[in-house]
Amino acid sequence: MAKSQQTFSKKEKEKKRLKKRQDKQKKQEERKANSKSSKLDDMIAYVDEYGNITETPPDPTKKEKVSAESIEISIPKREEEEFDPIRKGRVDYFDTSKGFGFIIDLETKEKYFFHVNGLIDEVSENNQVSFEIEQGLKGLNAVRIKKI
Repeated sequence: MAKSQQTFSKKEKEKKRLKKRQDKQKKQEERKANSKSSKLDDMIAYVDEYGNITETPPDPTKKEKVSAESIEISIPKREEEEFDPIRKGRVDYFDTSKGFGFIIDLETKEKYFFHVNGLIDEVSENNQVSFEIEQGLKGLNAVRIKKI
């Protein structure tokens, strides 16, 4: 007589599979028994003026009329600011072997990249400089840099 091909682990896996199937069937039956009426009115949710979901419809007396032209779906355009084209800053980093560095603007504390081609005077780190800003390939660059 040959031995049974079913091992202990196979039996355990089969038991687990059967138990899962039974649990799933029980949950399904409970849902059917406890289900609420599936009327459309029970499923509707409303959003108030603050973005919160509520079950009560909004008050029609508080309704505001909005024109379609006043709705902006983009970032509002930044108004041109009048500022001095010549800025003052401090050289934060300068690598003479590679020929580039960074300047920190004294007013805005922003960092601007500069290249040795934009230098008018020789500079080193921590020097006070005046410079202008131009749009470069990867952002704003400091150009026409003079030592103060």
